[in-house]
Amino acid sequence: MAEARTISQFKSKLAGGGARPNLFEVSIPSFPAGVDAGVWNSGDDAEQGLFKFLCKAAALPASNIANIDVPFRGRILKVAGDRTFDVWTVTIINDEDFRLRTAFEQWMNVISKLDDNTGVTNPGSYMTNAFVQQLGRGNSVASQSNAGGEHTVLRTYKFYDIFPTNVSEIALSYDTDNAIEEFTVDFQVQYWSAGESAQSTGSNVNEVQII
Repeated sequence: MAEARTISQFKSKLAGGGARPNLFEVSIPSFPAGVDAGVWNSGDDAEQGLFKFLCKAAALPASNIANIDVPFRGRILKVAGDRTFDVWTVTIINDEDFRLRTAFEQWMNVISKLDDNTGVTNPGSYMTNAFVQQLGRGNSVASQSNAGGEHTVLRTYKFYDIFPTNVSEIALSYDTDNAIEEFTVDFQVQYWSAGESAQSTGSNVNEVQII
């Protein structure tokens, strides 16, 4: 028989009250040549932090290992196969400057030009890294004495050598009101790593502890 549990026991196991899906930050510290720099870089300037503010949705990555079926005398032995990495999608709010959408269109044009299908051939010229930080509701210890404080970083995921393969359409219609335009960008990911981080959102993320 299962042991009876109480709500107080459950409360004691739910560390921090549970992680919140609306507390996160996405950053792309560097970018390929030919893409507008101002929308990516971290910093206090509102223009430089544009991507961090307008990236409305993202995802912490799934962990996938395929299986290999090996037939044996009427049965199937399942053994571990290779890892696969899903497409990583972000959703971005579009403002009237169109700066972020223009930047992603520039990035894809670096890879393959619209008019003649030429582009850079060295993968290092169009790939870069990205970070997703899961934030906590509490202040970091180092910033508790500061006005406003900073969120603690519960976990950091680093995506390696990403590049965009789709910038979605933005549907236009007279019937749509009380809405702000959004679009999605699909990135191909070579691999990712994950680690805990004690750095606050005000710090530059340089390394991720691989686990």
